[in-house]
Amino acid sequence: IGMGWWQFSADTLAGSRFVISQMAEVNASLFALQNSTAEHPGARAWLDAHGPAYRARLAADPVTARLVPAALGERHHWVADFVTPTPSPGSAASDDLEAGLAEIRATSPERARANLMISLRAPLPATLDDRTDLAIRMADLLEWVWEETVRPYWPRRRRVLEADVVARTRQLTEGGWAAALDTLRPGMRWLGDSRLQINAHDYPPRDLSGAQLYFVPVTPATGWVSWRAHEGEYAIVYPCAGALAAAPDPVPEALGRLLGEARAGVLVRLATPLSTTQLVALTGQGLGSVGRHLRVLL
Repeated sequence: IGMGWWQFSADTLAGSRFVISQMAEVNASLFALQNSTAEHPGARAWLDAHGPAYRARLAADPVTARLVPAALGERHHWVADFVTPTPSPGSAASDDLEAGLAEIRATSPERARANLMISLRAPLPATLDDRTDLAIRMADLLEWVWEETVRPYWPRRRRVLEADVVARTRQLTEGGWAAALDTLRPGMRWLGDSRLQINAHDYPPRDLSGAQLYFVPVTPATGWVSWRAHEGEYAIVYPCAGALAAAPDPVPEALGRLLGEARAGVLVRLATPLSTTQLVALTGQGLGSVGRHLRVLL
């Protein structure tokens, strides 16, 4: 079975970092809207709330409606490169959306069409051929996805992503890189000899010696890789742990009256084992408050 793998140097792994990216979260949300896939009831509720408006937007714009499946490589598992810019965490880690959208809009028409032919593995359909606004249309759609379907939920999603980074960092300290990378996303595993299998597709290997590597969690159950090879930046986008991404069960009214909403919220979250730091990230409560709730509950 062919597979794509990356070769690392010790310095590349030592200098790698986890990054929270609004741009990646928006890309992942577009994939979920387009595929109408939900891995837990919370995701299904989100799709039910926003799927109709998304489909209506595409129905009113036939060019973009044809552009999206071509760009997302639904049949060939290759997303057009210009659609998923590599996160740029030079400033605040979550403030890369504006830079990402600007990068997409700056894509030349020739590059956009070339990328789309790779994701399609076929000539462009007449609807898209010779158009000069494809990258701008994609950026406009992603901006709509952010404003209408992600931004209202971003505070909670960010807490989920932060909790996942905590969990991955702990896994890294306890089991090393092999354990952390093997569970990052389906199809990925550490091969030894400084090699990481990225997926099970037959793509040429890449040498990342001396490169900057980012690990980027997203809440929808999807993932991809991206890079700016000329700048030596590579990103592995992966779905955060399902137990973290799933919306918690609502606090029963009687339990909230008995324990208080904040303490009952901690208890409901503990239907799945979580660390104190993860509870802080997921509930938005302070470390001292969560610690007091846990001591009382214990």
